[in-house]
Amino acid sequence: MSDSNPGDGEFFAQFLDDYFAECDEHLTLVRRHLLALEEQAGRAGVDQPLLDELFRSFHTLKGISGMVSLSEAEQLAHHMESYLRALRHGEARLGGEGVEALMAGVLTLEQVIAARRKEEAVPGIDAAVARLQAVMSEPASETAPPTPEGAADSAAGAESGGGAPRREKARAWRFEFTPTPALSERGVNVNSVRARLQEVGEILQAAPHVRGQGGIVFEFVVATDADESAFGGWREDNLTYAPVEESARDETQTPPRPGPAPDAEEAGARAPFSASAGGAMLAPSNVVRVDLARLDELMRLIGELVTSRARMEDGLRQLRRSVPPAEWRALQETSMAMARQLRDLREGVMRVRMVQVGEIFERMKFVVRDLTRESGKQIRLELHGQETEIDKFLVERMMDPLLHLVRNAVSHGLETAAERVAAGKTPEGRLTLRAATAGDNVLIEIADDGRGVDAERVLARARARGLVAGDAPLDDELLLRLICAPGFSTRDEADRASGRGVGMDVVGGAVAELGGTLTLSTERGRGTRFTVELPLTLAVADALIASVGGQRFAFPQSAVREIIEVEPSAVKVLENNEIVSYRGGVLPLVRLARLFDLGEQPERPFHVFVVGSGAQAVGLAVERVIGQREIVVRGLNDPLVRVAGVAGATDLGDGRVVLILDVAALKVAASGGPRPRADARAGTRR
Repeated sequence: MSDSNPGDGEFFAQFLDDYFAECDEHLTLVRRHLLALEEQAGRAGVDQPLLDELFRSFHTLKGISGMVSLSEAEQLAHHMESYLRALRHGEARLGGEGVEALMAGVLTLEQVIAARRKEEAVPGIDAAVARLQAVMSEPASETAPPTPEGAADSAAGAESGGGAPRREKARAWRFEFTPTPALSERGVNVNSVRARLQEVGEILQAAPHVRGQGGIVFEFVVATDADESAFGGWREDNLTYAPVEESARDETQTPPRPGPAPDAEEAGARAPFSASAGGAMLAPSNVVRVDLARLDELMRLIGELVTSRARMEDGLRQLRRSVPPAEWRALQETSMAMARQLRDLREGVMRVRMVQVGEIFERMKFVVRDLTRESGKQIRLELHGQETEIDKFLVERMMDPLLHLVRNAVSHGLETAAERVAAGKTPEGRLTLRAATAGDNVLIEIADDGRGVDAERVLARARARGLVAGDAPLDDELLLRLICAPGFSTRDEADRASGRGVGMDVVGGAVAELGGTLTLSTERGRGTRFTVELPLTLAVADALIASVGGQRFAFPQSAVREIIEVEPSAVKVLENNEIVSYRGGVLPLVRLARLFDLGEQPERPFHVFVVGSGAQAVGLAVERVIGQREIVVRGLNDPLVRVAGVAGATDLGDGRVVLILDVAALKVAASGGPRPRADARAGTRR
């Protein structure tokens, strides 16, 4: 039997979550700073504050990677840190190859950390390390400025995360901290101890160790010229110390040795994963990292409250006739107050889940930079609306689809400089990423001013594959459906940027799974714009409840532009399609009762939900509108029951399942796409 505590696995798992979160933050900073550093390649002097910021990030990544036993990330970060140190001290020069070596190192570092997160085999780092060692061996430029007076001390301070600068006569001490629940209650934990040590000197090494009975001890090696009396009273906090022999001290200059991943605090209290080289915790004291799964659980509980309140509201309606008016008004006021409070609670939790879209856009800068170098094209990337907020879950799910749209824009859309000049354009192509909110939705646009989609070529390929009839009218909606068809491509050869026939179908499927819509606008020779429209959240939403064929359906309120009442005599038939007059034009009509095989709609006035805009607007005919409700969205994950036209299901409080309709899929079905198949009378789909 093992002597370790059964809870250690969960203990370390929580520590790893904090590790990955801090890695993401530092890698985001590194990407931004490397793009700025690239502009200074070849110059006589390099911005020292920029080098310091990069050094701090790599130094921290090295330290925390060692604490979770990810030696590949630790070693790679150490080599990048060493190159930056050489740049800061004028011992190496920053050329194009140096920037490329750092870029390649960051990419490999991301892959290593991602592999650990997915519990996959970690990729090798030898190629990236060799590249870094090669640029470090290049002689420094003769014009490189000498290290400014005092820069050595500031550089040492940066290495230690802003703590006391390292002096020539500094002595090495080994500190060991053993956390306990009692100490944790007094605010003494690994983070506070680390900050305490940084105040007296430079932390050369930090590593956790598991002792008998599953106990954890944190070991620090600190270089300081402070007298022993400065930390003489620390033993009361389970912080012991002893001087390090010179031979042992030399060993501390190598990267920290790996150790098992500890928790940030004892007794299950989770603190932000503190940077070992930050001078203070990376996250401010008023910020707490929360696992997204915990927020998902909180949203689930809110959903249960929404359902319970709906049941209570139904019960109150049944009691209305048997309760005196004064008591009824009091109950109604209480119910309305609970509804407001529940909505405030829901919005509060949603704000916690929100992150800025700029998190995606920043990564696209790195991608465009690589694609520009590979393709030889001149591209200017413009970003707008980075502060727009969206659910963290959606951000993670949209990373790959947006990445593919950006690659497509570079590969298929933007021309080479020579082609653009020949077409009367500027040599530099423009790629624009824009985000904005529209009601309860967020819009993300990926636009370029390139050659546009060759509609005739797409149509010819589609006809050859039998995807479209010969006389089909050609518009942007049909183009989008064709290029999103599985395996469809107009290219005969693959390239690294976009692949061939693999991707656009995944993009369309990913957007649809998230309850969003993908639209295309293109003009030959002028450019292409893809627009992704997504709900701000997927858990709880406002919906319009309507009756169709005697059954109730839920329509996402954000997808409905307008509700109109139509007389049967106002319906006209044009080429076997029903239309109604609408705002000076015509509106195609889709009778949902007929679409879902629920019988014919009675000949009496009915309501129409107008969805879409402009020429893409469609009217969805329902028998009557029951009202607006707050619903809990339940996804249908079984592929055997997932069909076009139905996005999920909900419970309005009476125990009966109500299907949530997919408005985007219904529009496609109305224009001749896949037809929804549903048995609404049974509340399930075939």
